Amino acid sequence: MYQRVMVLVDGSEGARRALEEAVKLARVTHADVQAVFVVEHRSQLVDIGGGFAEQARPNDPASEAATLALDEARTRFTATGVQGSVRAIDSYGESVATVLLRALDEFDADVVVMHADERGGLRRLFAGSVVEALLRETAVPLLLLRNGEE
Repeated sequence: MYQRVMVLVDGSEGARRALEEAVKLARVTHADVQAVFVVEHRSQLVDIGGGFAEQARPNDPASEAATLALDEARTRFTATGVQGSVRAIDSYGESVATVLLRALDEFDADVVVMHADERGGLRRLFAGSVVEALLRETAVPLLLLRNGEE
């Protein structure tokens, strides 16, 4: 059945539920789990005349959120006896969906567990939907969790 389960984490309550579902699935199927956090850094103006671009600061909020979410996943894997790994990926200006599609291929995931962000209106129009992009671009099954569902 499933040998490699990828779960997308971001520190939100929905992502915690997705992590729990991924752990349950992995325990039943004896699968390996990889928790992935895509780090998006705010765009910055850079003086290209100096020849150096400022690197991400260690106390960058996005990096801190990734560390917390991935530590939580690692702790959960250890507590449940699930074989798991964690991975933070910097998007470097790419869309989250593009980064995730590449990570899916690299991990050779059999299924992806994620929380479906329920954005609507103009925000969805301009931001796009990671879920929709993954549905269009991959044949890997998606297990989607929504708010308020058990």
